[in-house]
Amino acid sequence: MSISRRTFLESAAAGAIAAHAALAIEIDKKTGMPTRLFGQTGARISILAFGSGSRWLMYREEDKAIEAMNKALDLGITYIDTAYGYGDGLSESRVGKVLKSRGGKGNLWVTTKIMDRKGDDARRTLEGSLKRLGLDHVDLCHIHSLSTPEDLAAIEAKDGVLAAFHKLRDEKVIRNMGVSCHTDPAVMKTALERHDFNCCQMALNGGRIGLDAASNRRGDTFETLALPVANRKNMGVIAMKVFLQEKLLGKAPVEKLVQYAMSLPVSAAVVGMPKLEYIEENIRIAKAFKALPPAEMDNLHKKIAAETMAYGPEFHNHIDC
Repeated sequence: MSISRRTFLESAAAGAIAAHAALAIEIDKKTGMPTRLFGQTGARISILAFGSGSRWLMYREEDKAIEAMNKALDLGITYIDTAYGYGDGLSESRVGKVLKSRGGKGNLWVTTKIMDRKGDDARRTLEGSLKRLGLDHVDLCHIHSLSTPEDLAAIEAKDGVLAAFHKLRDEKVIRNMGVSCHTDPAVMKTALERHDFNCCQMALNGGRIGLDAASNRRGDTFETLALPVANRKNMGVIAMKVFLQEKLLGKAPVEKLVQYAMSLPVSAAVVGMPKLEYIEENIRIAKAFKALPPAEMDNLHKKIAAETMAYGPEFHNHIDC
């Protein structure tokens, strides 16, 4: 491991949470769930977020899916992560039914994501998302799955989605705007440096790798490149790909993989939970959370690094959480 990476881990994992008061843990008195401030949004969210992608859609029966999410929310999760791309609107429709069954959004934070790169297309997609969710606005909308420099250029075009998002934020249809990235930390770093996103979501896990291993072979990772920019700009950060599409399961204990992500200077880690027992276990881990020491994080990475770095382009552009 290089000195620069070790230095980053020592400062980010051990010192950043203490140094940035916004990331200090507060326990929800009603549920016992740890919470953190979500960057410049000023909101406080649970450190465990509910992923509503393919893992939630594994509940084939809608009533079971709704039961699962309600269970998670009852036990203290306050952050719901969805997207139009999850089942072509099915996830958003289910989230909308959950919200309706609870009498509205209340203190829950709802995030959706849009893959469109043209502004007009993004507006149309968002209109549909709001109808499915039963909301007149979303707390956060991400430009979903930033991938390459060319993709960033398309987003930044005059008629691109970024300009549309700025207008939608001014109109308060999107209360906060963000960007997600699964693959290339250098492109994510550039996007975060150039633009005034409120929040971001990136692949952060014990393997220190995104879904395209090739983009990490120079030693550049989301931890070393993009995360420091987000922290410096006080963005709300969501860690995703905690299990790297299950590829890390069995390489380290589930509890350690979740703790690793939560020990970084992030607001929350989003996890897909396709069984009720997974919901219970992940919430137990979150409620017992204690930040891992930098040395333990480093050792966890070393234990699984050789295998994770073998995962390559076959996972590129998988956009689920």
